[in-house]
Amino acid sequence: LAWFRSLLGFTPRATPVADEEWPGGVAPRVLLITFNPTIPSEGGRKLTEVLSWGNVDELCHEFISDLRECSKGFLQYEIVEQLEVDAWPRKIDGFRYEGASFLQSWRTRTGWHDPDAVDYEAILDEFDLLSRVESGQIDEVWLFAFPYAGFYESIMVGPGAFWCNAPPLPRSEGISRRFVIMGFNYERGVGPMLEAWGHRVESHLQHTWRHARGDENLWERFILYDKIAPGRANCGWMHYAPNSVTDYDWGNPTKVRSNCDDWLNFPDFQGIWRDVDCRDWGDGDMRAHHKWWFQRLPNAPGQTRGISNNWWWYATDPNVIS
Repeated sequence: LAWFRSLLGFTPRATPVADEEWPGGVAPRVLLITFNPTIPSEGGRKLTEVLSWGNVDELCHEFISDLRECSKGFLQYEIVEQLEVDAWPRKIDGFRYEGASFLQSWRTRTGWHDPDAVDYEAILDEFDLLSRVESGQIDEVWLFAFPYAGFYESIMVGPGAFWCNAPPLPRSEGISRRFVIMGFNYERGVGPMLEAWGHRVESHLQHTWRHARGDENLWERFILYDKIAPGRANCGWMHYAPNSVTDYDWGNPTKVRSNCDDWLNFPDFQGIWRDVDCRDWGDGDMRAHHKWWFQRLPNAPGQTRGISNNWWWYATDPNVIS
């Protein structure tokens, strides 16, 4: 990959290798595209200003910092190009919002366009994304916009693209590697950004471990939670902490038995089990829970069952997943 070449000075291998062969971690290069239209009926102010929504630069800074911290410095995203677009992204049927009607829908919580889905083909073409990735200018794309913009949290494009919390966009002409387009919402905070990235991780690692069965599938073990595996909870997944009984139940005070802390020792498990509850992962705070989960994602040298012990590699780069 281009960012591996620039970081390490040589062409990387196409198959997983021991983590110690990649000193310094990885630094994917990001194209950040923010759709922030002006609203004529509001004095030509930007949408984010009219509704006092988040600052994209600050959100990205905190998001990148959280991932760098949780990966122990392995993942160091770099935004190499940033575009702010004074336009409403086109829906799959050609519809575009306009300022006054969008504000009316937002303030009344009614009248949203159906279908909601954005036209990814238009985005690929308008911003020349395939050629930018192929030439090595960028490695992935982050889209920011308003609620109901129609973005998936993540979607994969390229040859052999697979499910990435969304149906894939396979391409074989003009592109020789896969890339991910993230979809973020500047009305919300860093917690939802981490959740979107976490669902990407879930898709990538499920695909990485798809040939392993039973106890051989360490990913399936990692995501166990008490509701489906009483007394055998591990770390759960984005929506389910070890003791959750419903989606997003990160504030559950019920204690359950879990070996979530033993994943900090991976691959040399010590047989550590203890009772845990929501106090361990932030008492219901979304961002705190997701950081807790990411901190337990394996990040160690060597391989286990032919798969790198640094799962952050697969989470970040879909091209190393065979």
